[in-house]
Amino acid sequence: MRTAIRKIGNSQGVLIPKPMLAETGLDAEVDISVENGTIVLRPIQDHQPRAGWADAAREIAAQGADVPVWPEFANAGDAELKW
Repeated sequence: MRTAIRKIGNSQGVLIPKPMLAETGLDAEVDISVENGTIVLRPIQDHQPRAGWADAAREIAAQGADVPVWPEFANAGDAELKW
């Protein structure tokens, strides 16, 4: 398919037809790169900024390295807090 490069603000862009986006799985965010002089768009897969945090916390606790940084600040009164 032939299309035009359009001016968008101080940048340039290409409009991608909706059926083509649906076929490729591209959504609101993409990873863009240049490979051998070709612009390549790839869908971002399951972007989870905190992926693995729970497993890492369990591993730290299992190693006994989960020591309170500020032990004098206990959580005893947390139940009464209104959020």
